[in-house]
Amino acid sequence: MRAKRISTAAEGQTVPGTEYSTGRKPEVSATDKAKDKAQEAKGKAKETVGKAVGNESLEAKGQAEQVKGDVKQAGEKVKDAGKSLKPLSGVDRR
Repeated sequence: MRAKRISTAAEGQTVPGTEYSTGRKPEVSATDKAKDKAQEAKGKAKETVGKAVGNESLEAKGQAEQVKGDVKQAGEKVKDAGKSLKPLSGVDRR
């Protein structure tokens, strides 16, 4: 069995690849949200072009890409909502 590697930092400092000094993970970045929205828009464009030229394959790929973007956005919203919840007091988290 291998031991886990533990990284430490002085108060107020961070170590790359670890949680921040506050003990919290960073908020979902606006970049991630923008990428998800762009993926959805790209899918809509593919679907529209596919319909216009009669290419069912391109249309289907566009629809799939839109769904993928929607699912990612929904996941980000769930994560954001979960961060606003207060921890339960008196619960052993082991």
